[in-house]
Amino acid sequence: MLVEVSVVEQRYDAVKEVLADGLSVSEVARRYAVARQTVHRWIARYRKGGLGSLADRSHRPDSCPHQMPALIEARVLELRRIHDEWGPIRIRHALAREEIHPLPGRSSIYRALLRAGLIEARRRRRRKADYRRWERSAPMELWQLDVMGRVFLADGTELKVVTGVDDHSRFCVLAQLVQRATARRVCAAFSEALRRYGVPEEVLTDNGRVFTARFGSRGAETLFDRICRENGITHRLTAVRSPTTTGKVERFHETLRREHFSKHTFETIEEAQQALDAFVEDYNALRPHQSIGERAPAERFRLRAAEAPGLMVQDPAEAPEQTVTPVSPGGHLRKVDGNGRIFFAGVRYRVGRFLAGQLVNVQIDGDIVRILHGGVLVRSHPRRHPVEKEEVIWSHHRR
Repeated sequence: MLVEVSVVEQRYDAVKEVLADGLSVSEVARRYAVARQTVHRWIARYRKGGLGSLADRSHRPDSCPHQMPALIEARVLELRRIHDEWGPIRIRHALAREEIHPLPGRSSIYRALLRAGLIEARRRRRRKADYRRWERSAPMELWQLDVMGRVFLADGTELKVVTGVDDHSRFCVLAQLVQRATARRVCAAFSEALRRYGVPEEVLTDNGRVFTARFGSRGAETLFDRICRENGITHRLTAVRSPTTTGKVERFHETLRREHFSKHTFETIEEAQQALDAFVEDYNALRPHQSIGERAPAERFRLRAAEAPGLMVQDPAEAPEQTVTPVSPGGHLRKVDGNGRIFFAGVRYRVGRFLAGQLVNVQIDGDIVRILHGGVLVRSHPRRHPVEKEEVIWSHHRR
């Protein structure tokens, strides 16, 4: 008859054979198929703590030097409870801004949230092998524009949001609420963005009727295309049923809906627009983006613009009020060469080939060089020429 013997009983029998029966440790170790050191350890534990000490002990270490301190873990959980849409990366960024030390890693924060039951464990989605990411090399090269629907006021009135995102920096250049996304209202919002941030080289949109007459019966030029043509902007369209082409602005829609509109209800469109402006300001200036190295869009927008000539440098919302100071009473005229550039104060500035052979007006606004054609701003550049060269031009005009 076989009798099941517990682990503690087996170890006790081995200890008795050594202490009571006088068998050698080597013989007992051979009988129980364990090392001699194990038998010695059992004997020492029995002498110190009796029969109960022969039970299995926890393998947990006495201390863990790299474990997250309790105060930091409490702060992690507090941030998650306040901002239930924040993930480990966003929480880590917030801790870094608070100068928390030591700064925990993303995985540590994830495990802390998991232990507290604030998130659910999910399998990470593998990126498709055939999915290609693309990004323009500098800001103001390409804007992605779209219209987002299903935004409702408290009384059930549906609103639309005309949105625009700079492809390189993810900077939101346009977020305007309208009751109906007609061509005139969409173009008015687009024109306001051009006046505020300058003229990009290209814009990318879907094939909506407010943007293009590509699939219209007449094939006439839309108001949006006319604005692009008159400002020298190349209008690019996505392929049919290809929403991932405008993926950056679509991703902005997801963030806007999840972090803003799903949490707030507004009585009027004016109240909703005011709250949306505040959200966009936070989105541009403070919110870190994983796809651009955990930096805020405004940081990359200005940083890259300062490195690459021919781009808007300042965010107009932060720019001080200045009066445009023309080089001459009416500005200084320059003729655009065949390559779409002008030569001013010893430096070449890009205007665009669409104005080749035309005269443009050059004006200085602080550290910004503004180029106008027919009174319309066509390009904004950071000043790259020395101020001394300007003085030479002034002296020529005074003569």
